[in-house]
Amino acid sequence: MTATRRSLADATLYPFWLDNPLAPSSEAHLVGQADADLLIVGGGFTGLWASILAKQANPGRDVAIIEAGKVGHGASGRPGGIVSTSVMHGLSNANRIFPKDLPALERLGKANLDGWTKTIEDYAIDADLEWSGEMTVAIGHGGMDELREEFELAKRYGHNVVLLDREKTQAEVASPLFDGGMWSKERSGIVHPAKLAWGLKRVALSLGVRIYEHTPMTGLEDNGGTLTIVTHDGRIKAPKVLFATNAWNAGHKDIKKRIVSVRDRVLATEPLTQEQLSRLGWKNRQGIYDTRTQLNYMRLTHDNRIIFGGRVGYFFNNNTDPAQDRKIETYDRLAGYFFNTFPQLGDVKFTHAWSGPIDLTMRLAVHFQRYYGGKGIYAGGYSGFGVTATRFGASIGLDILDGKANPDLDLDFARTLPNWIPPEPFRWIGAKTTMYALDEVDQKGGWRKLWISMVHKMGFPL
Repeated sequence: MTATRRSLADATLYPFWLDNPLAPSSEAHLVGQADADLLIVGGGFTGLWASILAKQANPGRDVAIIEAGKVGHGASGRPGGIVSTSVMHGLSNANRIFPKDLPALERLGKANLDGWTKTIEDYAIDADLEWSGEMTVAIGHGGMDELREEFELAKRYGHNVVLLDREKTQAEVASPLFDGGMWSKERSGIVHPAKLAWGLKRVALSLGVRIYEHTPMTGLEDNGGTLTIVTHDGRIKAPKVLFATNAWNAGHKDIKKRIVSVRDRVLATEPLTQEQLSRLGWKNRQGIYDTRTQLNYMRLTHDNRIIFGGRVGYFFNNNTDPAQDRKIETYDRLAGYFFNTFPQLGDVKFTHAWSGPIDLTMRLAVHFQRYYGGKGIYAGGYSGFGVTATRFGASIGLDILDGKANPDLDLDFARTLPNWIPPEPFRWIGAKTTMYALDEVDQKGGWRKLWISMVHKMGFPL
């Protein structure tokens, strides 16, 4: 048995965040007929935030959520849990896709994070929130060039950022791979995503939102003035429906034309001892992303585990539950990346390994699809960066659904859609080739670099 496999030998194939005795019990599933003023399909971050915002704006509004499984057990219960003001997958990505909207998106992002924080404070949600900052670390000289560009952009828009050389980066977090870093010191940090989702569920229920768990949507009927969502054991009718279905893209057959359900793999270590922590430094506990083409992210938990993730995969026809990701050997390569990043932690073992679908688009950012004459709106496409951006997606999605006179809805980010993605089998062929190239493009280059360059030109900023 290899050292990597030994480190995974006792790992539980389940998200660390959700493996917690604090998890609340499920709400009853829907049986029979029901009505609502607003129906939300999906009980993740977007759906929970939408229900809370709708009730705060109008306490008398009858709001219901149906969730196919348990609240927070989709993408919301699996991420790294790094907090930032960005609502478009980072400042550089926002500048790439919506340069004209960037001042407005910066304003909206800061207001969104303030509202996100206020709800946590007002309702005393205990989600292990730490304002420790967010750091992007450069891998190689090309990564440092990328960081310098992002640093200048961040300074231009008033962010409190510091550019670190190799020595100063190593003093923050010791890794032989880190050649430099950009540390964003304010309005960013880390959070326990499952505790946040469970806290939002409590808030929604306290405001009078009806939540039906284990209630999968099985069909839809357009009645003209209303939509009826058919579930396994019931039916619920509403004049307005927000589809917060993320990578599962339920709500309309055309949603998946602009969404790819890719798998994001993640590991959690055992709690590090003080001696092991001393090998790392990391005293400021920043959430970290690196500049590798196959991006990795990492952060510490409240009990000093390292969460390490970012290796993606794709399965034919947007399969959201492939058998391969329930085999421990699937996580060998990601564990190898971990030990390449932190070779001084060769004695550390992993307690949890998990994966699940995230909703990737050519924008890498939330967008809004309108269906059924405007009675139904899909809000999604966060591409793994939805811990705070989901509140923004919920807010804009509700405004569109309710026909609000909001000048921000006239901006490109709210009016336009990401590019169309080819159907199967072309989607699978392209995705598998791209994932194969991503694994070693930084080390081997060659055809891999040419392929990734072509994918970039097609609109996928990998």
